[in-house]
Amino acid sequence: MAKDLEQWNPEDATEWAKTGKKIANRNLWISIPALLCGFAVWLYWGIITVQMINLGYPFEKSQLFTLAAIAGLTGATLRIPSTFFIRIAGGRNTIFLTTALLILPALGTGLLLQNPDTPLWQFQLMALLSGIGGGNFSASMSNISFFFPKKVQGYSLGMNAGLGNFGVTTMQIVIPLVMTVGMFGGTAMTLQTTSGTLIGKIPAGTETFLQNAGFIWVAILIPIVIAVWVGMNNIKAAHVSPNVKGPLPAFGKILGMLLIGLITSTFGLWLMLPANVGGSGMMISKWLVLPIVVVLTVAALRMIPGSIGQSLKHQYKIFNNKHTWAMTVIYTMTFGSFIGYSVAFGLAIKVIFGFQHVLVDGVMTHDLANPAGPSALMFAWTGPFIGALIRPIGGMISDKIGGAKVTQIISVIMVASALGVAYYMKLAYASATPQDYFIPFLVLFLILFTATGIGNGSTFKTIAVVFDKEQAGPVLGWTAAIAAYGAFIIPQVFGEQIKATTPEYALYGFAAFYVICIAINWWFYLRKNAYVQNP
Repeated sequence: MAKDLEQWNPEDATEWAKTGKKIANRNLWISIPALLCGFAVWLYWGIITVQMINLGYPFEKSQLFTLAAIAGLTGATLRIPSTFFIRIAGGRNTIFLTTALLILPALGTGLLLQNPDTPLWQFQLMALLSGIGGGNFSASMSNISFFFPKKVQGYSLGMNAGLGNFGVTTMQIVIPLVMTVGMFGGTAMTLQTTSGTLIGKIPAGTETFLQNAGFIWVAILIPIVIAVWVGMNNIKAAHVSPNVKGPLPAFGKILGMLLIGLITSTFGLWLMLPANVGGSGMMISKWLVLPIVVVLTVAALRMIPGSIGQSLKHQYKIFNNKHTWAMTVIYTMTFGSFIGYSVAFGLAIKVIFGFQHVLVDGVMTHDLANPAGPSALMFAWTGPFIGALIRPIGGMISDKIGGAKVTQIISVIMVASALGVAYYMKLAYASATPQDYFIPFLVLFLILFTATGIGNGSTFKTIAVVFDKEQAGPVLGWTAAIAAYGAFIIPQVFGEQIKATTPEYALYGFAAFYVICIAINWWFYLRKNAYVQNP
């Protein structure tokens, strides 16, 4: 097992060349697959629920959509406590436990999917627990930020986040494929409607092993968890995790803080969801519920007594820094867009291009299946793939020319491509042959994904330069926590505007937000008398 590091200073060039670089890279390359699995387990409900519909599970579509919503809200909220885990519990301890916890929802989901008569609340519980995978990003990024010198922070954080985000793409490719083979046993189910994979459509009547969508991650997670424990390090230096005593106390602190996030998430979901899916029936607006959940989580964590509360009080100093709030908004533009579009992309393809939009007795209808429409599962993976792949490149470019400058360029591209996507969405949603507009829609959306990926890398660089070593980790975690609500907000906005028959309005709103981010980035980092010039 790798030893705890009592001293650690990657800015010391001699120490870095002698031992530091090797240790840092080992931690990075173990961290990446652990984070990849976190993203996969967090977001696999988007694929699973599509197949539950195709297999005829006895749930309404509105009920199934709650699973992705529950995972999205919980995953984002759990990033708030995860932001502060490294200083309190140590890097290896944190990554080991939070990765091992993913086995619970993965195994539970596999077992529940074997029985179509499983009650909805049991699936909702698994979706709640799968949010742990979303929370892991903040802890992982905070941990890796301590291992590398500032001169390569764009690269190291871009690699961890970018390749970790491949969990979205990996999941979208792997799950449809493993469902075709009974590799874990169990009874097969029969498709009632046509499905699809990366390589083509699967006709109705085909036997499918949907339970593999959960079991496959159990098989992948076990060796990764072992590698984390054997190969990663806790850093006990004063600026990282100075008070870590042993793994068991650390695990207790992590579990307690995660429980707080799960409770506040559940409360927020209860406020929002209708009564027929376990909610209060009040259906309070998400724009009101999200700040309530964030404030309750931050306040509840701060009320923890003893050393945890004292550590959080120290780390909460990031909220007194104006750059924390500027970068929260800017990072939401990049990562929030990436993760939100990753969740919504496949559904947008299905709803807009999978149906014919025709006038019937003077009324536009959108429920006639389009036999010439593209398969959503064949293309849903492409955007997240490009966005994740390009992220380290964004970091490396930013290491050379400055993060804020790169952010400004991609922000303009995001505005233009979002407006272009909106234009073709509008044309397609009013056409009996929407497939005619699919290619320009796809190309522009892929450009949008590319820009979000590059922007993720550039914002990492900016944070690494603007904040000192002690604050950079918590700031990365905090900004990632708020941005992750994009996995909840963007699909919700898409759904609302599709229901209103104006899907293009969603992109208009996102483009307007990007313009605001351009102004903030310029004011803080690019104008003549900027607070920090092009960090």
